[in-house]
This record gives sequence, structure tokens and C-alpha cells, in this order.
Amino acid sequence: MSLLTTLARLEAVRSGRAEPLATVRHRHLSDRPMVLVPLTAAGESGAPLAVMLGTDRDAPRLHLVPQPLNRTLRFDFLAELAADLLPYLESFAEDVERIEGSEKDPETGEKTQVFRELCADAPQLIVPNSAGVHHLALIGRSTRFRRTAEDEDPGPYPAPARVPLLGRWLTHLTDRAQVPGSSLLLPMTGLLARHWATGQSHLEDQHLAARLAWHHPPDGLSGAEAAELAESERDDRGRLRHPPAGPATDPRFDEVVLAPAITRYDSAVGALRHSTEQRDEAAAEHARAAVRAAVEGLEQALTTALLPTWRDVWRGLDLLRALPPAAHLEERWTGDRWSYTGHRDRLAAGEPPQPRQDDAVTAARKLAQREREQARLGVQEALDDPLAMAEHRLAGEAFSGVVTEVVPDWDTTGRSPKPRPLVTLRTADRPHADLGREAFRVWGSPRPVGAPPGRQAGGAGGGPSAQKAEVVAVDTAEGTLTLRVLSGMGRRKEPEPGSLPEPGDTVTFTLFELTVRQSAPLPEPDDTPWTHGGPPGAASAPAAAVSEEWE
Repeated sequence: MSLLTTLARLEAVRSGRAEPLATVRHRHLSDRPMVLVPLTAAGESGAPLAVMLGTDRDAPRLHLVPQPLNRTLRFDFLAELAADLLPYLESFAEDVERIEGSEKDPETGEKTQVFRELCADAPQLIVPNSAGVHHLALIGRSTRFRRTAEDEDPGPYPAPARVPLLGRWLTHLTDRAQVPGSSLLLPMTGLLARHWATGQSHLEDQHLAARLAWHHPPDGLSGAEAAELAESERDDRGRLRHPPAGPATDPRFDEVVLAPAITRYDSAVGALRHSTEQRDEAAAEHARAAVRAAVEGLEQALTTALLPTWRDVWRGLDLLRALPPAAHLEERWTGDRWSYTGHRDRLAAGEPPQPRQDDAVTAARKLAQREREQARLGVQEALDDPLAMAEHRLAGEAFSGVVTEVVPDWDTTGRSPKPRPLVTLRTADRPHADLGREAFRVWGSPRPVGAPPGRQAGGAGGGPSAQKAEVVAVDTAEGTLTLRVLSGMGRRKEPEPGSLPEPGDTVTFTLFELTVRQSAPLPEPDDTPWTHGGPPGAASAPAAAVSEEWE
């Protein structure tokens, strides 16, 4: 936890309300997200009990398992979920745009022009908290290898045809959720925690209703009191008014409502089986009506348990949509679109499901990608958000100040003199700026001459216009720093107009690079030694390639 986040939490305790940690929204929000609220059976995290989902806040759809211990009913539930969720996931696959790029011929080494498809948009799933993401990962892991009735050897308990496909999609989405900055699958509590701080612990923040209570506490109550009320308030039957439902259940609800309802269902099914064996048509018809009534009772009970969390997720979306989107948001969403497109293409090509365990090279590539995306996300958020940059300034990794003097200077050691002006600024920050250390200017608005259109000079992703300088003098007593500008001034003998700050301008420099370096290339799995999963004894199921932005 950073110093600024700690201060924001302390301020939330003092004020009794959630305090902002960002001035812009750092995660993409779809115009048509799929909100999904899962529920599991108590004592068995991998056993689904129900799920409420939909893209319309006023028309949620409920799927349930009347008896979670019944394997057949469980697969029927997954089949219904697949029939409801897969059309949404696949609806973004047809609308594409053609992206021009180049590929190197492995034999001649020459680059050739190629075109690839990129889906114009991608799906987005929103769950209440991180436990919901974990639950979807469990469903994906348990279903993507299931045999179906269409297989040559279906085995016992064959799954419906679309269930393994649902498992592959859920595995991809939950795997992509581990990439920093990704927005294909998001927990609402994590979204809120990135943009606001509360006066409670991170564990307490996982209760969505308690988290939201800090944003708009009722009159006369502080955020802490409202959160406690949201966690513990019960109705006249002893049931929580805001059950967690993400995906845990309330033990009191299990005891008073759920267990009796499942018992009634089991009794009705037993009576139906007995009357069918006895060939008593009148008793069988009465038992079928009892089964329908038991299922309707379960639907009503589970709807009552899930609706508060369903409404809370949409309330969270309303709060986030009120924030303006960050400048680099579209760039990260493009990476998610490439990821979605890549998985669509792998399914169309008939590739096998994702392996249970990645080989050494694939695992290293995933780790390198996540480290690279974490660094890129930190840089982009700092460039987009003054509060994020303030964290770096408090940590001594950046500084901001007013320019007091700009002195022209040149480097005459080469064939022709190169401009190397000296910029002095006064700052109240205390950066770790040793002599000779590189610093990188964060451009403001308007766009300076020479900066590429559509992207800030010095922004994440780099470019030749990123302006680099080095610290040549530090006067802590006067609070001044002098930097020698080394690049970002054009290619002429004189700096381009607008490429240097003027006295009186406020400028910001970072002591970390504004470009993310690529990791070293890794060998192909077939070229790795047997100690790292290569031949002999290579894995039978090849790992899926890591989706990266294609340029």
C-alpha cells in the first residue's frame, strides 16, 4: 500500500466517506457488460448453486441447481449457462477490422506486408468480487476437458456439447484477468478499490454492499456505521438484507431457507420416482406438481438472495461511469481485443483446450507479459492521473516544479553541434535525483511540436519524441534542480519551437523510463531441454500462445 493510499484511508476514517484515489477511470467499461453474480453450495466451492446474469439491469436471468450434489443436474445447469452466456461471448466475433502489419520471412529474412483481423469490440464480464473470478476459474478448469455425448468415448456422465466450450472461454477470461490493466473480466470490488479508498480493511472491502456503504452513507451515519449495517442487518426472519452472494452464502440463509427448500425438492423427486415405479399415474402427476413447486420455491429464495448483490454491481457501474476515461484506456482495451480475437481464432482452428499446467516456456512468457503489462500500467496511470503521479512524487520517483531559467547550450564534440540546453526549475519535491541520473519529461497540453498526433510525447509506448534529460545540479537548500535536455527537440541545430519549456511553466519529470522494455526472447518449447518440459517426453497438449498486441 502506497503512502497516498494510506493517507486516503485515514482521511476516509476521519470524514466517514470514501475518498478518491483517482481523478479518471483507469479501466474500460463496455456499453453492454455482462453482469454475473455466482453462488456456490456451502462447503464445496466447486459446486455451483445458482447464477444471476444479464446485460439489462432490469431483466436479470437466473439459473440454478435444485440439488447441487446431483451430477446430472449440475451439468444441466452448466448447459443452460452455456446457452445463455456463449451467445454473448461469441456475438463480438464477426465485426472485425483489418490491421496492416509486416512479417519476416524465416528463409529470406525479408519483411512482407500482411493483414490480420481484429475484432472491433470484445465482451466484458463483471462479477461482484475476486472470489467470483476464482469461482469462474474453477468452473472453467472442471469443464473444458469434459467429454460429451458427441465424442467417440463419452464415458460416464457425458456433458452437454456446449459445456466444454464454455469452460474454454471461462479459462481464457480468468487467465486474462491476471494481466494488469485487462478489462475482459473485472471484479466490482477491485474496480472500486482502485478509484476510491475506504476506512476498512481490504478483506472487508470484498463485501460489495459494505464497500458501497462508504460512498453514500445514510443521513446520520458514518461510512463505518453504514458498512457495519450493510454487513449485519437482518429482516424479521433472520436473513441478511445484503447477503454476500459473491459466491459465498449466508449460513443463516442456508439453515432457515435453502436447506428446507432443497429437502422439499428431494422429497418431491423421491415421491415422483416411487409413483413412477408403481405406475400410479395420479400420484405421479401430483409428484410432478410438487417438484415444480419445489423448484419455484428455490427460484424465489435464490432470487431474493442474489438481487441485492445484482443491484449493488449496477450501482458500482454508475459510480465508475461518472469518472472521465483515462487517456490510455483505449490502448489497453485494444490489447484485450487482440486477446479475444486470438482466442476466437484458436477455437476456429480446432486447437485443443488450454493445458492443465503450462510448460516452462509458456509459463515464462505469461510471467514476462504480466510483468511488462504491470510496468506499462503504472506508467500510463501516472501519465493520465495527477493523483497517480503524486504517488511517484511522494516516493521520490518523480518531481514537478516551475521553470526559473532556460540556458541554451550545445554539445560540440561531434561533427556538428547538438543542442543541449540547461533547464532549471524550483520544486518542493524531494526526488532521488543523483547527479547524472536520467529524467524523462511528462508532456502536458497542448501537444508540443514534433510530438506524434494521437499520443503524448514521452507516453507509454515510447516513440522518438520522448524527451530525455540528465540531472547536472541539485541545490537542496534552494530547492532547485538543473537538467540538461538530451533529446526530444527535433533534428535541427536549434530546438524546435515548443519543445522546451519557458520560464514560469510548470513541468513534471520522472526518474523512471516512460517506455516499457521488451523482455529477452525465449526459445520454442521444442528447443528447451527435457528438464524444462522439452523433448524427450514433450507435453501431449500444446499450450495456447500468449496473446499480445500485434503491430
